[in-house]
Amino acid sequence: MELCTACIWTSAQWSHTITTNRRLAYHGFANSSFSAPQRRRRAALYVMNAASTGAPISRQNITQLPRTNGAVTKSISTDKPSSAMEQLDIERGVCIPFRKYTPEMVRKKVLDSRGSILSLASRGVEIVWKLGFYWSSLVYDFLVGRDEEIVPYRARQLRNLLCDLGPSFIKAGQVLANRPDIIREDYMNELCILQDDVPPVPNQVAFTIIEEELGQPLERLFSKISSQTIAAASLGQVYRATLRETGEDVAIKVQRPGIEPIIYRDLFLFRTLASFLNGISLQKLGCNAELIVDEFGEKLLEELDYTLEATNIEDFLENFKDDPTVKIPRVYKQLSGSRVLVMEWIDGIRCTDPQAIKEAGIDVEGFLTVGVSAALRQLLEFGLFHGDPHPGNIFAMRDGRIAYVDFGNVAVLSQQNKQILIDAVVHAVNEDYAEMANDFTRLGFLASGTDVAPIIPALESIWQNSAGKGLADFNFRIVTGKFNQLVYNYPIRIPERFSLVIRSLLTQEGICFTLKRDFKFLEVAYPYVAKRLLTDPNPALRERLIQVTCLDPINTT
Repeated sequence: MELCTACIWTSAQWSHTITTNRRLAYHGFANSSFSAPQRRRRAALYVMNAASTGAPISRQNITQLPRTNGAVTKSISTDKPSSAMEQLDIERGVCIPFRKYTPEMVRKKVLDSRGSILSLASRGVEIVWKLGFYWSSLVYDFLVGRDEEIVPYRARQLRNLLCDLGPSFIKAGQVLANRPDIIREDYMNELCILQDDVPPVPNQVAFTIIEEELGQPLERLFSKISSQTIAAASLGQVYRATLRETGEDVAIKVQRPGIEPIIYRDLFLFRTLASFLNGISLQKLGCNAELIVDEFGEKLLEELDYTLEATNIEDFLENFKDDPTVKIPRVYKQLSGSRVLVMEWIDGIRCTDPQAIKEAGIDVEGFLTVGVSAALRQLLEFGLFHGDPHPGNIFAMRDGRIAYVDFGNVAVLSQQNKQILIDAVVHAVNEDYAEMANDFTRLGFLASGTDVAPIIPALESIWQNSAGKGLADFNFRIVTGKFNQLVYNYPIRIPERFSLVIRSLLTQEGICFTLKRDFKFLEVAYPYVAKRLLTDPNPALRERLIQVTCLDPINTT
């Protein structure tokens, strides 16, 4: 049995400092033996091999050993993970000791509530009836031979159906919009609408929640508040207001009423169905249905807690505190709670409005460079990145800075995952597609033991067609479109964190193309990567970055 240490990631691995007492207090162990501010995220325990911090961690079972001096020692056996949550920890290279989601926690919360059986039965009937009717329509289309020509209509019908079924299904639709391993591309495009276009709840209902959460009448705290929502999403909606005490403009994010019990109930039903179908999904599709639901449930419950989003904002503020090119809004924690979040108002220009950006006198070229640098810093430097950078969440400030809003959906990449990702790039440029397929297994895209032989020719075709003209002309959207076809046809699962990485890169590349048609993402990224390889404190990552920059120098002439 190989022994590994799960330890707080030290200063050699993380470049940002998060206040220990704040993070520990959130998880309920502020008086534990953790000392001094340490570089870490959410008290996560980063698993690293005692022999080599750069070594990958195989899919093995993690079992708890005695706690020593505030750290937790884990032993790793050669058995398969005993649960989907353990498998997620191993893939991520991170073990989180205190979670907001586990299947057992959801089950207990739902079954311990009053009238749970009746509520579950009625909700189950509603879901089965509505989804069953939709499924029967798809079967009928197939039988009469019109399944392809009617796809646009059925995709819109699915989007409306998810809206009708409530916040859990709207959120599921948003997730499916970035999961080509689960759903077709034409359906994905339609479900993308759910990210921006969700009907809001009435103002009076939202204002009542704000008053309940803050314990004071609205007029005592705010001198004015917008009569219409600025934005509405699956879990909440946003208003613009002015603080009575200081006159500052703020954004108020308020959660939809009564959604917590609905979400817990739906997660219980999802997980129960996943357990029932898991054997079939593993055999026929090569994906773990329980694991997919657990990824979804974990992220959903994190987004449901606005105190955690407030902490996310503070983390981003800490990370970019010395960067004059990035604007992160300040959070007013004294006016925030689990269902209400008050933040500094960002008076910026939407990145999808190139004319307004030019009229504001903003240097488009400089702004794009700032955006690429900020995105790469999140991925390669901090390992903490904005998971939902759609055009409504990124703004151009009039002084040329880039501003981010909405930090409910953030994701963490461990040092191990970053290293394997760069390994995959090195193997792709070296045309070593067998090793590239093995990298996919190490990252969780393929189940352990999957025969990669049929996938290698497909990877070769995708990469050669996408990068044949050189890395300078590499286009993420083109290669992702081809990759979507691959994952739909092979037993490939895209882990949640990587679906967020892909969405982040695609969205930001799309914004860049909107502002400059001949924009070359990698050409702009190259100087940052070159600088990073000289300054990164981790020698293993430096070595990999050097390989990337030496393999195919980008011609900038």
